[in-house]
Amino acid sequence: MRIGLIGTGRIGSFHAGVLAHHPAVSSLVVADADAARAAQVATLTGATAVATTDEVLGAGVDAVVITSATSAHAELIVRAARAGLPAFCEKPIALDLAGTLAALREVERAGSVLQLGFMRRFDAGYAAARTAVRGGTLGRLHTVRATTSDPAPPPAAYLPLSGGLFRDCLVHDFDILRWVTGREVTEVYATGSDAGPAMFRAAGDVDTAAALLTLDDGTLATATATRCNGAGYDVRMELAGEQDQIAVGLDDRTPLTSAEPQGPPAPAKPWQGFLERFAPAYEAELDTFLAVVRGEAANPCDGREALHALRIAEACELSRERRRPVRMTEIAEA
Repeated sequence: MRIGLIGTGRIGSFHAGVLAHHPAVSSLVVADADAARAAQVATLTGATAVATTDEVLGAGVDAVVITSATSAHAELIVRAARAGLPAFCEKPIALDLAGTLAALREVERAGSVLQLGFMRRFDAGYAAARTAVRGGTLGRLHTVRATTSDPAPPPAAYLPLSGGLFRDCLVHDFDILRWVTGREVTEVYATGSDAGPAMFRAAGDVDTAAALLTLDDGTLATATATRCNGAGYDVRMELAGEQDQIAVGLDDRTPLTSAEPQGPPAPAKPWQGFLERFAPAYEAELDTFLAVVRGEAANPCDGREALHALRIAEACELSRERRRPVRMTEIAEA
């Protein structure tokens, strides 16, 4: 297959390397608003660099991978759909519900394929947790605790473009919560703190946030996130049932130190970033996308899944702003 990739930043460069070495990919065409960056990635991967999105879409590609700036996602999804090309896109589709819904309508009108990049669905630990929950080995699930902690804040210029901590970061936790448990969120109660670096206050964002989510079967879930976790990159999910409890993301590289005298010591090499921690998952999601394009697999994460996660993030933002619980029925779906 001939694949087009639009956007050669950090995640785009990683995806280009995966695609260039995939046995199902015969050739790769890349483009970026920064032509020099696209040329560098092309040199490293053996791809062909072109100057514009038009050239990518007109290069006889069988599918496109969209890893551009977030603000361009919706437009590129629509252009791929209208060109009849299957598309893989990093989350989000758009930073608001209106933009997300407009792009989804175009995809559905064209009858094309759109797979969203929620890579945690392809992580071995989360997959095992899903099997345990769905198989009943934990008994009745009553509590879920999810956390995402970045080792350092992103550049200040990124914050106003990110959509905020709930939409940019915790949206992964909202998606994986639905995927692992098979349940829907009915109510959220969220808050945030901007007590860290001043750039968060300047951007109207928070550096740390917490949400209490009630699921439709009564299970209670907490989701917390911070941009300021100097110990390392920490992504975990704990699931507690009446018969057993398990943890995802708990290994010898988890940046967590026990305060107990006989507890495990600090990790020798803690996780430092998402590409390192989730590299196998990123590779697996692209492998699955190529199988979807070949007609060998069903789409594991279509655009409507991104919509569900975004609605939860929107509810959390509303809850933080108004300082009250928010029912999901308050957030328009269509």
